[in-house]
Amino acid sequence: MSRTVDRCDPGYRAWIAEAIRLVDADANRSADTHLHVFPLPPEWGIDLYLKDESVHPTGSLKHRLARSLFLYGLANGWIRQDTTIIEASSGSTAVSEAYFARLLGLAFVAVMPASTSPEKIQLIEFYGGRCHLVDDPSAIYDESRRLAAECGGHFMDQFTYAERATDWRGNNNIAESIFEQMRLERFPEPSWIVVGAGTGGTSATIGRYARYQRFQTRLAVVDPEGSAFHGSFADGDPERTAAGSRIEGIGRPRVEPSFLPTVIDRMIHVPDAASIAAMRWTSAVSGRDVGGSTGTNMWGAAELIADMRARGERGSVVTLICDSGERYAGTYRSDAWLAEQGLDIAPCLAALDGFLKTGEMPANP
Repeated sequence: MSRTVDRCDPGYRAWIAEAIRLVDADANRSADTHLHVFPLPPEWGIDLYLKDESVHPTGSLKHRLARSLFLYGLANGWIRQDTTIIEASSGSTAVSEAYFARLLGLAFVAVMPASTSPEKIQLIEFYGGRCHLVDDPSAIYDESRRLAAECGGHFMDQFTYAERATDWRGNNNIAESIFEQMRLERFPEPSWIVVGAGTGGTSATIGRYARYQRFQTRLAVVDPEGSAFHGSFADGDPERTAAGSRIEGIGRPRVEPSFLPTVIDRMIHVPDAASIAAMRWTSAVSGRDVGGSTGTNMWGAAELIADMRARGERGSVVTLICDSGERYAGTYRSDAWLAEQGLDIAPCLAALDGFLKTGEMPANP
């Protein structure tokens, strides 16, 4: 005798359908992000492009991730009409998830390091989210699980699901967008794409897509000081830990589950002084207001371009504007904050100015 267990809930399925429509409509309203040309001397035969992810509705690259995580949670049946969304985040992912939670009428709690910039906290609260601050950055995972269990909510867990929530084969992911926008450029297949790693989701998506489409583009991941990723990539130890990064949005005190070293061709360690100098330099040269992780990207891009010139190579390099500098008025933009942190960016600024004149980067600025 057969026994049937029927858990079909037409009302819930109708709510999921409407929720997914709302998330898709948000994407449909937003044109794809722009790909800007960064001014390099034309005689170099190397073109540098900045994909401006700061123009998303929530102002950062993490808007893409938040959208994917919500769609993943909805399609898996993890998110319901009354679900409280919990996320462990250093800032920008939480801002974007707060936006989507409000879009769906859901409560949102961001579990964040106490060092997160006030500007990001204010944005999360603007979108209706609540910030739960912890002193120990490594405690955000366990605290998120505890809060989710306590309120019967859903822990989004970007650090686990980032690499699988995005369809890396296409569907207008960031990799497909880059290659499509490069199609009419003089070097349409980039020699290098340069990104940072926070969850590892962006590097996983780009690395997989390039291989899947049989492109020879190489992937470079830049990693700030205090992060565990670079050391783990160098020695192959997935259990490596570190102090944690001062550059918000990238670098982690542990190697996250979404970080896939096997799709990365090169990792570049970038000191914090170099990241902040490159942030300010990029804004000055390009006229585009950029944040700290964009500075990390740009320092790595400059190193790669200098290496290409030394080898006599021509081609293109693409990197990302992850968010705008206005989120860091009290930190990376502040000379007083730099002094408190003991950071001297003058040698790195001089190195970048010299790079534009000579195409060379010093080994130790």
